[in-house]
Amino acid sequence: MEIIKTCFEGVLIIKPNSFVDNRGFFMETYQKDRYSELGICYTFVQSNLSSSYKKGTIRGIHWQNEPYAQTKLVQCIKGEIKDIVVDLRRNSQTFGEWISIDLSESNRTQVLIPDGFGHAFISLVDDVIIEYKVNNNYCKECERTIRYDDPTIKIDWNSFLEDFTPILSEKDMNASFLNESDIDFDRV
Repeated sequence: MEIIKTCFEGVLIIKPNSFVDNRGFFMETYQKDRYSELGICYTFVQSNLSSSYKKGTIRGIHWQNEPYAQTKLVQCIKGEIKDIVVDLRRNSQTFGEWISIDLSESNRTQVLIPDGFGHAFISLVDDVIIEYKVNNNYCKECERTIRYDDPTIKIDWNSFLEDFTPILSEKDMNASFLNESDIDFDRV
């Protein structure tokens, strides 16, 4: 397994080993002891699937505030996405900055997103399925969203998919802006 550090402390790109033959491939998407040996010491309590039917679907920027903040282990199991991680740690030198990671069924790459970061993605093809594990349960009262087109964050969605009309949920369309949000991540 290969671990690649990003410019955000704790955000890791993970390339699990895959065993390929004429039938297809096999891989462990998570094995607690193996991940712990690499310093990824979270207890995941919930696993989620997200399906996006159409290319150009944007989900996010999402997170949960304390006491239900979540670390996520994200993988695209069908299709292809640009996964976006936004630093929401108010005392961080990179607060409000973002990075993107290519996740697809063919590269079988994962991204570990610790609490303190927002998460979003755009589907680059039709029929995308994302699987992600989280280390804390969902809590509607702690769930937060920032607008995908926040002018402070400046994610250039058109650089990922040209000439598209974003497909968004009503919640994402009506989300607040970064400067209006009640982010409670003060630590770095």
